[in-house]
Amino acid sequence: MSATHTDATPASTIHADAAGPGDEQALMVDEAVESLLRDHDPATTGDEEFRGHRFDAGLAWVHFPSGRGGLGVRSELNRRVENRLRGAGAAPPKSGTFFMWLAGPTIVTHGTDEQKDRFLRPMFTGADLWCQLFSEPGAGSDFAGLATRAVLDGDEWVVNGQKVWTTLAHAADWGMLVTRSNPDLPKHKGLTYFALDMRSQGVEVRPLRQMTGEAEFNEVYLTDVRVPDDCRIGGVGEGWRAALTTLMNERTAIGGNNPVGGGKPTDLIVDAYRGMDPGVRTRVHLDQAMRLWVKAEALRLTVLRASENMRAKNPGPEGSVSKLMGAELNQELRSTIIDLEGPAGAVGYDYTYRRPEEITGTGRARDPHHEFLRSRANSIEGGTSEVMRNILGEQVLGLPGEPRVDKEIPWSEVPRN
Repeated sequence: MSATHTDATPASTIHADAAGPGDEQALMVDEAVESLLRDHDPATTGDEEFRGHRFDAGLAWVHFPSGRGGLGVRSELNRRVENRLRGAGAAPPKSGTFFMWLAGPTIVTHGTDEQKDRFLRPMFTGADLWCQLFSEPGAGSDFAGLATRAVLDGDEWVVNGQKVWTTLAHAADWGMLVTRSNPDLPKHKGLTYFALDMRSQGVEVRPLRQMTGEAEFNEVYLTDVRVPDDCRIGGVGEGWRAALTTLMNERTAIGGNNPVGGGKPTDLIVDAYRGMDPGVRTRVHLDQAMRLWVKAEALRLTVLRASENMRAKNPGPEGSVSKLMGAELNQELRSTIIDLEGPAGAVGYDYTYRRPEEITGTGRARDPHHEFLRSRANSIEGGTSEVMRNILGEQVLGLPGEPRVDKEIPWSEVPRN
């Protein structure tokens, strides 16, 4: 799935801070940035080329190991790099590269050395675009109940099944694919994770038209697709562990990139208020705008705190806080902007069918009617708000879990319609 996000940059790249006395890791990052800029001016270097140099300098994911796009330092220093490079004229990553924030951590955590060498650099430069082949018609919120089957045949796996709501699958070079490799085990234990070449024979991508008129989502049919075993990420039957890495990073990236909190979208609510006819503008409208600004600032600080608490390579369930808050706040923000437009908010949108090559819910300065319509997906994509509440209740607050009667029985024996 995709998300409404500012510029496809993870939460840990949003706010700059100064290096404290004796902060050797921050000083290491600063020296690497200065060296990169000294040798490669982003204003005169092509974006893909510059991002390649950035990867080689260890400034792609600074918390990754040296030689893998990182420097082995704490993750919150990513924001330091991003702010410094943006200030020097480097372009933000394109929204189509959003999935590198999901696939990269998964591969560096569960992949082989050969896979890290093969995938990480072109993923970061944007030479290879990725998509996420997780959801299925019968396995959305219950993702572990998926049915796409992978059967080992020599040194290849034969995959059959269907995925749905796959963002930018039509533009992707590779997909993060989770399959069922053993239906006789409980649903969480019989999964295997692959990197799928989206140009493989048997992969069919069909568009799903949204109410915005766009078709950034897709359904993907897999018919006797042969996947080499060297594209398996993690061990056979260990797909759930690898998938959790992807999902946790997805929720943190979505929540951290939500377009609220001191950025352009919050300026939009102020602009919408100021743009109203003074004759109809009231203190109620002012209260609406200020209430949303306060909520946005609370979310920004929550995201900042969560990113600074993340010391390991991958986030924990706390990322669900920003994902939940961000989705619901963005919907309220977009609805309020339309309301402040008055009768004009009900007209003027172009519903023409189009097939975007970028994620469209970016929160940049675009048609507010589009953003209102697109924001409806925020509370579904990347995990529904109901799922986020369950995660927070059980894993953060320690509340009793919901009954799960199918957790320990073989997947093949679970009753289905």
